[in-house]
Amino acid sequence: MMAEKNNQASPSAAATNGQHPTIDEESATLPSQELKRKKRIKLAIYISAFVVIQIIVITTFALTVMRVNSPKLRLGAISVQTLNASSSTPSFDMTFTTQVRIKNTNFGRYKFDATNVRFMYEDRAVGQVRIPKSKAGMRSTKKIDVTVSLNSKELPSRSRYNLGNELKTGVLSLRSEARLAGKVELMFVMKKKKSAKMGCTLEFNLSTKKIQYLHCYY
Repeated sequence: MMAEKNNQASPSAAATNGQHPTIDEESATLPSQELKRKKRIKLAIYISAFVVIQIIVITTFALTVMRVNSPKLRLGAISVQTLNASSSTPSFDMTFTTQVRIKNTNFGRYKFDATNVRFMYEDRAVGQVRIPKSKAGMRSTKKIDVTVSLNSKELPSRSRYNLGNELKTGVLSLRSEARLAGKVELMFVMKKKKSAKMGCTLEFNLSTKKIQYLHCYY
């Protein structure tokens, strides 16, 4: 009887020694595999989220910081110092102070070459002012104070005839124009050429000897 019991116990012992997993062992393995699968899914989600965030950051960086815009060139407020005009001659001479403003909206400084701002009556120059070589800082406006002297000495006869008729109205209309050439420096490494253009319309009131209209474009 004892021998028979030993013989019956042997297969069960062999099974528990690793040859065949029991039902309890199989039940314990399933949760472990499920846990690993969930961890892999979470890891994949984290990696995907990180990649998406990086794409958004890079795209935003490229559209803002790395985007290069043309600076804006404008005249500031004008203060008339002297203004003499005659409709009978016809002629004029004047002096005023103003600011030439270079607005740089880029995330890098703008270095520009020297240039001239010309002032015109019709299509003839009546004076100009020199803008020296300089730079406008990152996202800032460079302001250059200038004194401008203008006169009608070089106007041809036809322009003088038109000038005489205009001066009788009590208003003197002029134009100004300029072109600025330079480079925008990004991250102190990349440089991109950018130019700025300006055109302004100016109207001076002869009775008050003040500017009554100033509009700049481009």
